[in-house]
Amino acid sequence: MSNVAQHLAKVALKRADIMIPKATVDLTKWAVVACDQYTSEPEYWEQVKQLVGDNPSTLNLIYPEVYLEEAHPEKRIETINATMKHYIQEDLFTVYKNAFFLVHRTTPSSKIGRWGLLVALDLEQYDYAPDSRSMIRATEGTILSRIPPRKEIRKNAPLELPHIMVLINDERRSVIEPLAKKKESLPLAYETELMAGGGALKAWVVDSDEDMLKIAASLDGMLDALPQDNPLLYAMGDGNHSLATAKSCWMDIRETLTEEERKEHPARYALVELENIFDEGLEFEPIHRVLFGLDQHTFENELVKACAHFEKEQVSDLKSLDAAINKEDGVQKFGFCDKSGYQVYSLAEPKASIAAGTLQLIIDSLLEQKIASVDYIHGKDVTANLGSKEGNLGLILPEVSKSTFFDSIIRDNALPRKTFSMGEAHEKRYYMEARKIQR
Repeated sequence: MSNVAQHLAKVALKRADIMIPKATVDLTKWAVVACDQYTSEPEYWEQVKQLVGDNPSTLNLIYPEVYLEEAHPEKRIETINATMKHYIQEDLFTVYKNAFFLVHRTTPSSKIGRWGLLVALDLEQYDYAPDSRSMIRATEGTILSRIPPRKEIRKNAPLELPHIMVLINDERRSVIEPLAKKKESLPLAYETELMAGGGALKAWVVDSDEDMLKIAASLDGMLDALPQDNPLLYAMGDGNHSLATAKSCWMDIRETLTEEERKEHPARYALVELENIFDEGLEFEPIHRVLFGLDQHTFENELVKACAHFEKEQVSDLKSLDAAINKEDGVQKFGFCDKSGYQVYSLAEPKASIAAGTLQLIIDSLLEQKIASVDYIHGKDVTANLGSKEGNLGLILPEVSKSTFFDSIIRDNALPRKTFSMGEAHEKRYYMEARKIQR
């Protein structure tokens, strides 16, 4: 193993042979949004299909999750694998050997855009178990039942295409940002507009030993500052179940290999985009809750089980509620609305360290008793509108703190499910790059 490879391996990274389509391919039709988006909107995927037509596209290489419940999924999987092999045989790709990509994404709502670094992440250092102390881990609970159908898609695929985004806690901006400052000196890999309001995407090739060593050194410095028994260097942002699937597939393959073969097998790694949680262009939003078929009195009967006691204050409007729950005074708070108006709840000695956790304890209890149903909502305005209807309650969460996000994972192991979102559906990662995962 070379000196550079050793330094990268210490921080769970490996150089990758990154594949992108050659110049003859129309990238606006090649790149499509992550397969786990628009799962209730088959019409979106039908429109994408019409737009792509017979052109080469990642649409032909992925399994949109809107179709997961269709009859005979094995037929679609066989077609996906056959198309991957066909694209490889047709010499469709340019391959950038032993590289990372510096990636810049703009969207209609974020003109400054967000920066990322496409890398190969070592699955040996990833554990999605709730009590994990690994270097790479889930930020929310992993639903194990979601892995087997995704394994069927990946296990025989010759290529992987990443939509996974992984967060680093780099307040000093020492890993990705120095590369962004020198982007003009890096070779351009691609530049394209994205379909369906996805914005634009641009990438540069990072492949010099000097840059690789600087990346490794910065991450190693961050690792050294972490507790030795809880070294959370990489936290999942988007695509945890895809990474968990890659891990599960690797564990199956691993059993068939010698120790020496395990070191370099391509399936040991997964292509992901690292993003600095402190990037100003990175959208980081709470996911709110609406409860159906419930009154405030019943809700409060459950709330008292999740804290020592609570106080509530009537506020005039959503703006006042938002200001109150995001006031940094050390008190756990959340917003509440029903047909009568808006209130702010302040909790003493809550059973969870963040409001989303406390509310999830209540919601789980209500669901178990079959007293109410719940939906998880993006956007305060939508939540307030739904929550104000007869028989509904809206629960509005405070902003997710970037500065305490990693500390919360270290302290609580994982956040409650549906705590945060990194942007709306059209802002998620689009498939562009590929990498071979079979020998």
